[in-house]
Amino acid sequence: MTNTIADVTRESDVILLVGSNPEEAHPVFGMQIRQALQRGAKLIVVDPRNIGLSKQAAVHLKLKPGTNVAFANGMMHVILEEGLEDRSFIESRTEGFEALRDLVKDYTPERVAEICHIDPEDLRTAARLYAKADRAPILYCLGVTEHSSGTEGVMSLSNLAMLVGKLGRPGCGVNPIRGQNNVQGACDMGASPTDFPGYQKVTNPEVRAKFEQAWGVSLPAEPGMFATDCFPAMLEGTIRGLFIFGEDPMRTDPDTNHVRRALSALDFLVVDELFLTETAKLADVVLPGISYAEKEGTFTNTERRVQRVRKAVPSPGNAKPDTWIFTELMNRMGYPQPHLTPAQIMEEISSLTPSYGGISHARLDSEELHGQGLQWPCPSPEHPGTPILHVGQFSRGRGLFAPYAYVPSMELPDESYPFLLMTGRILYHYNACAMTDKTPEIVEIAGGSFLELNDQDAARLGIADGDTIRVSSRRGTIETTARVSGKTSPGECWMPFHYLEGNCNWLTNAALDRIARAPEYKVCAIQITKA
Repeated sequence: MTNTIADVTRESDVILLVGSNPEEAHPVFGMQIRQALQRGAKLIVVDPRNIGLSKQAAVHLKLKPGTNVAFANGMMHVILEEGLEDRSFIESRTEGFEALRDLVKDYTPERVAEICHIDPEDLRTAARLYAKADRAPILYCLGVTEHSSGTEGVMSLSNLAMLVGKLGRPGCGVNPIRGQNNVQGACDMGASPTDFPGYQKVTNPEVRAKFEQAWGVSLPAEPGMFATDCFPAMLEGTIRGLFIFGEDPMRTDPDTNHVRRALSALDFLVVDELFLTETAKLADVVLPGISYAEKEGTFTNTERRVQRVRKAVPSPGNAKPDTWIFTELMNRMGYPQPHLTPAQIMEEISSLTPSYGGISHARLDSEELHGQGLQWPCPSPEHPGTPILHVGQFSRGRGLFAPYAYVPSMELPDESYPFLLMTGRILYHYNACAMTDKTPEIVEIAGGSFLELNDQDAARLGIADGDTIRVSSRRGTIETTARVSGKTSPGECWMPFHYLEGNCNWLTNAALDRIARAPEYKVCAIQITKA
């Protein structure tokens, strides 16, 4: 997030919420948005479904899934057409404006309405409301990123914010609501094949030399492989062994048949886990990991806030921290490493990662911070942290407009598979249900898979609410329960991805984002019949 949660919910006049249902996926954040509306802020919801917050929205753009780029370009067209851009900000802090202007001139509200299946006047209203507001943040989540054009969608929203000068100021910014605990921290620590910790590029020789000196090894000059690209490599035999921890791709990755074939093709699979997950059942070795409550260290949340985590209970049996397991593996494979404490690991992070340079366990534990944590960039021990990014200038100097044309999703409905399927979260469960489906009270409330089906489509198919239905794609078939309503538009359906039985990922498409290589969970073509 460029700004803080408190900032975007307490200081904003208008909130532009795109591809996110925080009341279900991030309920505390969702509550804070409701409080902002009670305070007088206005809300623009951009979502293919009638979510809870859309009832309180000044405008709800119920756009066709996969059309976020067209929507953003249409917003910018209206802003430029009506002279609502921040000319001073554009001239003083950005570059590449001419290319953006030339691209979006073709995205008239009428054309965008055809692409997105929305009312052109609603698009104009939303553009005016956002552009004219003094303080208006953009909030987005997986409904933007989990597309084959996900990166283009994020960049288009960034273009939109720059066009009206809503970056580097309170109550503004471009703010991803990160989907999982510590996903921000994992990215910060180099969980990407292109980056060392702190988004320092593997291809930069100076950066590489720094890490080589610190770690005493030669490091490759080329980026590694994205996780989603590993599965085809397993089938090709390029990858023969795999170590998985904190992940259950048999439940969470698209095209489950493809995942099963890839994992089964390995010579050796190791899984470090808390439970015997569907993925762990395929492993040659399962190592007992530990939970968050048994760990010392830090998490970094969605607003870049580094917070201490303290061990609350002892680990059962032979369960070990991930750091202990990694260190022992290195030692036993001929790369001697000491067992460092979490505080010592943070010291190493601070010494090699400029944005974390002023962060230590001692400082996080101090009375000065009172458990508040620190937001990076925090380059020195005296630095107070950075609540708002891009104040005064961008990290590259001037912000670069990166215009993208709308490109349709990789798989769209046709005669054989006439419905479009989206997937997402519900309030009661979290991701692969590793913990939530072990709570009987939650299972009693929300214990089974379902598909939201538009009432017009249901009537045509002879399907009633609560009927068992068969859902198929080009990749698999499942049975689930029909939930008939007007939440989705005709021809569009939605499923949660949590459940083992009736798991929608047997259906989803493993088409990947062209840049970030994230799967297109939000769009695939299906057929529906009464079981």
